[in-house]
Parts: sequence; C-alpha cells; structure tokens
Amino acid sequence: MENIVLDTNSLVVSVSRKSRNYIIWKKFIDGEYVLCVTTEILEEYSEILSAVTTPEISNNIIMAILNRPNTRRIETYYNFHLIEEDPDDNKFVDCAISANARFIVTDDRHYKVLEKIDFPKVPCISIDEFADLLRNLQ
Repeated sequence: MENIVLDTNSLVVSVSRKSRNYIIWKKFIDGEYVLCVTTEILEEYSEILSAVTTPEISNNIIMAILNRPNTRRIETYYNFHLIEEDPDDNKFVDCAISANARFIVTDDRHYKVLEKIDFPKVPCISIDEFADLLRNLQ
C-alpha cells in the first residue's frame, strides 16, 4: 500500500456515493492505500466538510478516517513553503514530504509550481487520474 495525500477538494468530491470519484473513498475504506494526514489537514477537512454537508456528516467522515488502520498520522517538523500563491496548500506538501507519499491528489492549480521544483520532489496527480489508477487495480 502506498502513502497518498488527498487535498481537501479531492476528499470532498469522493465521499458521496453519487460521485463519479467515489472509488477514491471506497478504496480508502477497503484499505487499498494509506491516507496520510496531519492534525492541520484533518481540521481543514472537518471545516470544509461541515460547510458543504452537515457537522454530523463531517464528524462521521473524520471519525472514519481516524479509525482506519490505513490512516497514517504525520507530524511535520519542517515547513518547506513551496507554494507561495496559496500558502494554505503547503500543509499538504509538507505532509507528503514527511510521509514520503507517492503523490498528492489534487486539481488545484496552485500545485503546478511543484513541477518546477527539483528538490524536494513532490509529484501530484489529478482526481480523475487517481480514480482511474484505482479502477485499474480491480
């Protein structure tokens, strides 16, 4: 199982059974990959999920993440500040580096800057690419 970091939008668009990207959540629940998170990431997940669903649904999703054996809590000890355009995205980058994640799943254009940075190398793939990758594992 590989370490993966999901940005908030990637998580949000994958938790609904009606979503075409539901496979991302389903494969996480099935233990097909390791979701790497920090406390700061979990707080953002909770905040955004509460805004787009309900606090109860948000809490259920966060509890599901926390209780899965394939969730890896990461402590970051260094902030790389690689994304200047939206510094709030750096928590995902720092988590990915600390977790030695295979990639960050995101459709956020701010992450494009990472393609130009040689070190530390932080690969990113789109939500659709990750969903397709998971479908091909079946």
